Amino acid sequence: MNKYSSFYEGNSSVWHDSSILEHYGLNELNFDSIKNYREKFAAVKPNHPWNGLETKEFLYKIGAWGKLRDSSKEGVTLAGLLMFSEERVITEVLPQYFLEYRESLDDIVTNDWIKRFTSQDGTWSGNLYDFYFKVMSQLQQHDMDRSVQTALHEALVNAIVHADYLGEGGIIVEKENGVFRFANPGLFRIPIDAALSGHMSNLRNPNLFKMFILIGLCKRAGFGLKHIVATWSDPQCKQPEFIQHSNPERTVVILYPFDFPDETAASNKTDVYRDMEQHDDGEIDLTFMEENSSSVNKHPNSLNNEFYFVNNDENSVNKLPNSINKPSDSVNSGVDSVNNDTNYVNKKADSINKKIYSVNNEPSFSDSNKEKSEIDEKLWNIAELARKKKRLPPSVMENIILQLCEQRPLMLKELATLLERTPDGLRNNYLGKLIEEGKIRLKYPDQPNHPKQAYMKATE
Repeated sequence: MNKYSSFYEGNSSVWHDSSILEHYGLNELNFDSIKNYREKFAAVKPNHPWNGLETKEFLYKIGAWGKLRDSSKEGVTLAGLLMFSEERVITEVLPQYFLEYRESLDDIVTNDWIKRFTSQDGTWSGNLYDFYFKVMSQLQQHDMDRSVQTALHEALVNAIVHADYLGEGGIIVEKENGVFRFANPGLFRIPIDAALSGHMSNLRNPNLFKMFILIGLCKRAGFGLKHIVATWSDPQCKQPEFIQHSNPERTVVILYPFDFPDETAASNKTDVYRDMEQHDDGEIDLTFMEENSSSVNKHPNSLNNEFYFVNNDENSVNKLPNSINKPSDSVNSGVDSVNNDTNYVNKKADSINKKIYSVNNEPSFSDSNKEKSEIDEKLWNIAELARKKKRLPPSVMENIILQLCEQRPLMLKELATLLERTPDGLRNNYLGKLIEEGKIRLKYPDQPNHPKQAYMKATE
């Protein structure tokens, strides 16, 4: 136990994830985690000025590093420690810190887990950033509706950004008999009804929230639980449970499997999303919009379109003073502006004009090259299933993407055109995961914002 752990243990009311740990420097952070975060940030915001910053300055911008204005002291913030450090270092400051994912076989009562990892097992960093992606890689393996996967993502992020890291029990994510449980230390800081309505939020860890939102994994504060409730709104579903335990103080979110046909579920959820569009301050739900790939909201640099994003506040961190809202990132300012459609009318499978065009109308393939023309035709044939069916199991879509990237390097817009999906949906739901798994790679890995960046099959 050091001076920080002793201080917070006796003064839990002064917890701020922006607090500076002046004796904890860059050496206490896991640089693989930081590198991966910066790659995802650059993929979401390829033209953002922060991409060119040195590591320490970049961490300062996102809230992971702090400086004391009245002195020369500086250091990692609590949020930076939680997000990017390693379990052994984190527990020096926060002894109660603990993360766990566990999964049992369906319909089998057993004390053994078929899948389990914890922040203490020594096989990975044990920080929050890596925990999110390790858990999501497990959750995405389950064959379920896209909206349910979105809800699982929301429940996981909610547990991470609202946890009281001074509390007992740690963050536990569990799948057992088809039921998902997300438990975190700490209680809601507002009434449950207010939290579920989505109209109010009181963030316990605003800097953690900011770091997730900057890479497209969070929306505005207060939306996550509302989305979960909307997903399970059909009366035939067993409704989610939001449980508050008082001793010790813990919050548990329980999500039950759907027990009605997929067709009915899809219909009901589509109605829910449309209703949310009408009653959510005009904001756009990407989960719904990705089913309609002619959407005009396709800016590649906007956080509004990213992973499960529905917020249309450009790069807003809930419009707080630490907002990074910049006019240059407006949905009307880039080549993917709402005023610049991407040749959608020429993307039909039976169109006589089936060459893929960039937003600048430069041919992506040579018209005079017969071999490339044959490849073009093969690409269209490979992607035909994705164009015909807007709802595909993730494993099927990933296999199609792998086949496409095996033919030749493909730019994001080319993939979006072939598959008739939004660029942001592809990048955050499939391409990032495939890169992380080593199945595909960037053509220019050392230059994430290269103007000719493309995705290609990874060499064996």
